[in-house]
Amino acid sequence: MAQASQEFGEWPLKRLMTEVVGSGPKSADDMSREQAREAFQRILAGEPDETTLGAFWLANRWKRNNPEELAAYTDVMREESVVTAEPDCDPVDCGANYDGKDTSAILGVGAGVVAAAAGTPVVVHSGGRVPSQNATAYKHVLEELGVRTELEATESADMVDETGFGFYYQPSFNPGVHDLLERRDRMGVRTFVNTIETVGNPANADVHLGSFYHLAFAKKLTDLIKESDRLDYTRAIFFQGMEGYDDIRPGYTKVAEWDQVGDDGDESFEDYEIETAEYGMDMERDDLAVDDVATDSASITQAVLAGEREDHFADAIALNGAFRMYARQDVGSLAEGLEQARDVIADGSARAVLEELQAF
Repeated sequence: MAQASQEFGEWPLKRLMTEVVGSGPKSADDMSREQAREAFQRILAGEPDETTLGAFWLANRWKRNNPEELAAYTDVMREESVVTAEPDCDPVDCGANYDGKDTSAILGVGAGVVAAAAGTPVVVHSGGRVPSQNATAYKHVLEELGVRTELEATESADMVDETGFGFYYQPSFNPGVHDLLERRDRMGVRTFVNTIETVGNPANADVHLGSFYHLAFAKKLTDLIKESDRLDYTRAIFFQGMEGYDDIRPGYTKVAEWDQVGDDGDESFEDYEIETAEYGMDMERDDLAVDDVATDSASITQAVLAGEREDHFADAIALNGAFRMYARQDVGSLAEGLEQARDVIADGSARAVLEELQAF
């Protein structure tokens, strides 16, 4: 709970409910930046009772937060909860949905290792079983591969510098948000915390790669980045990943690409499609389905990186690895990245990175 000495402003969550956000999806008002900041400061301090907090989260869900509100929440999270540890390199920050996957393989571990082997450092982050899905995330696949996951943030940064791939564990680098897990689980639905935790950016990376469910939400996320005072991304790519995760879909994937151009606030935003068939990959969503997401994703990843599989999973891991290289602008096109991805698998470099991770 909040300490008695802690001071807040004039907007407890109950007042925000009755006067601003709680009148229903059609008539609710947006909060000011200061109101949203105070709300999340109170939440992180444990000040609201459970009923009021649940009502506030639900009101935000039906009202739909605007980018300014999400940026305010993010800034408070970065100021009061996130512990950053920067590696010497500047990795791609991969912010997949923390609540995980239920039916298809998680390809991001293999893709990140492939990208690292090709010279593109990659950071991923997750917790354990995170609401609302409480499904399989990065942590569980890495554990099945024998990679340590319960690391302090400084150890995660060292992992990136030593291997090219790093995992940051939410309870260590974002403890305030981690402390909300039980209350989030009781909600039974996603809250705005599911959105902002993906941009925690514990490595202070310059490039973010994330996922979305529809293009309008991708634009909201890039606007969040612009509105934030605590995020320093200058490039972000969001795409319609499988099950909302950061894996390109078989067939058609919608992509939104945002860049900050110069220091005067100019920007570029474009959207386009990736067709896996254009890269000689004739696969469908069911081709990447698995029975046990954690165990099967790990065994598939190990076999692909060892060069022991040449199937749809191998194609998908190579293409997603290429996408990480492209995000950091280490290659000029996905086709160029795909060639490099296949080369580092064939020559054993990707397998060597995985072995370094297992030995870390």
